Amino acid sequence: MQRILSTELPRYAGQQVRLAGWIHRRRLLKSVAFLILRDAAGLAQVVATGAAVRRQLDALPEETVVCVTGTARANPVAPGGVEVVDPAVVPLGDPAVPPPVDLYRPEPQGALPTLLDHAPVVLRHPKLRAVHEVAAAAVAGYRSTLDGQRFVEIHTPKLVASATESGANVFALDYFGRPAYLAQSPQFYKQLLVGVFERVYEVGPVFRAEPHDTVRHLAQYTSLDAELGFITGERDVMAVARDAVAGMLDEVGARAPAALSTLDCPVPEVPAEIPAVHFADAMELLGEPADTPDLAPAHERWLGRWARREYGSDLLFVTGYPMAKRPFYTHPDPARPAYSRSFDLIFRGLELATGGQRLHRHADYVAALAARGETVAPYQSYVDAFRHGMPPHGGFAIGLERFTAQLTGARNVRETTLFPRDLHRLTP
Repeated sequence: MQRILSTELPRYAGQQVRLAGWIHRRRLLKSVAFLILRDAAGLAQVVATGAAVRRQLDALPEETVVCVTGTARANPVAPGGVEVVDPAVVPLGDPAVPPPVDLYRPEPQGALPTLLDHAPVVLRHPKLRAVHEVAAAAVAGYRSTLDGQRFVEIHTPKLVASATESGANVFALDYFGRPAYLAQSPQFYKQLLVGVFERVYEVGPVFRAEPHDTVRHLAQYTSLDAELGFITGERDVMAVARDAVAGMLDEVGARAPAALSTLDCPVPEVPAEIPAVHFADAMELLGEPADTPDLAPAHERWLGRWARREYGSDLLFVTGYPMAKRPFYTHPDPARPAYSRSFDLIFRGLELATGGQRLHRHADYVAALAARGETVAPYQSYVDAFRHGMPPHGGFAIGLERFTAQLTGARNVRETTLFPRDLHRLTP
């Protein structure tokens, strides 16, 4: 008999079935025992009235892995409207040691450090697992959207010879006696590969050795990067970023409805054109000095509320960031050279994505580095490629953990990371 999943039970009412999974919860009464079995799809109720089976269940704690065979019977109060009766239960391993928290409770118990310390077991909780099912669906939506727009998926090195962003902290390591670093982003490679494929994207880890200890920062996170050539300005990049986010949300709705229901998490609509405000105008709205160099988290939250109030949108582009706070490869605005052709995408009051138009002429790179007091040498192979003809191009990067946190209402990006790496955490 082939194993079926819990959600398939309604199709087999009145038939013999075989399930396998974890004992999620037991209720051992005098004349009957109820076993809730958990598998990758959900929960199934098993009803045992035989004395031998009830004694057996008494010796099998929660989280023990078992195989159950029995008859599927309609019962409107059972999960999915069908339960399994007259069961035979076969353990598939040793009786489980009780986990550090009760996984059968509706809400995960314990402080976040406890949950993270015991992630290999605690992630089995339906609500914690659902968060990562949402993330997986979002990545699938990102890929399918860009595949549909003729992007090519790439995989770039994570061991690099120089920092991607001048001045940013990097993780250094010994590479066969030479200094090397963990990549802060695929920025250089995705730009260079525009000269090969015109449109590229990557889903992969990036590393930031910045000593932040906040609810929004990680030392390693998953970046959804894209770069496209032959653009006329940053608005072309913003349009693709809009489509990517819309595709991610559409796929979450289509692929993870059960996870969304578990989390009580509605999917917001993405407007056909996400509203945008220039950085200088944002400073005026915020009542901040015109020479303020960047948005603080409080500014992002205020602008998120403003976008919701003024446009009914959970998303807002802030464009034209000051050149002083952008990487050297950022294209300045010819009409306002102190500002850039760049943007951030704010999602419910949190920076979700950064992007913009890049420089594409070799002389401009040499001048930009000189203006910052840097030499070309650390970036030689990258800068030299622009001698050989590169089209106007730009791109963006979306932080997956932040996207998932804002969508699901998580208070900390560590809740949306399977095994987070931060200032203090290197295990499990």
